[in-house]
Amino acid sequence: MHPIYDKLQSLRIELPPLSIPAAAYLPYVQTGQLLFLSGHIAKKDGKAWVGQLGKTMDTAEGKLAARAIAVDLMGTLHAALTALGKDLGAVKRIVKVMSLVNSTADFTEQHLVTNGCSELLGEVFGAAGLHARSAFGVAQIPMGACVEIELIAEID
Repeated sequence: MHPIYDKLQSLRIELPPLSIPAAAYLPYVQTGQLLFLSGHIAKKDGKAWVGQLGKTMDTAEGKLAARAIAVDLMGTLHAALTALGKDLGAVKRIVKVMSLVNSTADFTEQHLVTNGCSELLGEVFGAAGLHARSAFGVAQIPMGACVEIELIAEID
């Protein structure tokens, strides 16, 4: 096993199994050396983590939700790579993260919420986890979730 799995173990992170899509899409698609992971919503206790930043949630809780999504994204990445006969060691770079934050019109800390995901990816993958990023405030996310994040990774 690659040292990334040792890092996950030291952080007490257990990767979840691949989630079944909630609609008409694939959990991931590979083209060339890129893996595109569909948006993952924040979950708490196995259900959508419902809330709106600036109304029912603060930045710190939103950051925890984004961190939880990073764990789910790594689970999907692991499943995709396993299907290819590889593991997380095949990740050359996390290329881009796009984050949608369910927030009020006056909430302006979407970037800080998204740090929950970005910081964990950097901690787990090191320099390969540093990525380009967008963070948007949106009026609603499916199932009332507080945050949704998608990811693009380059693999060997």
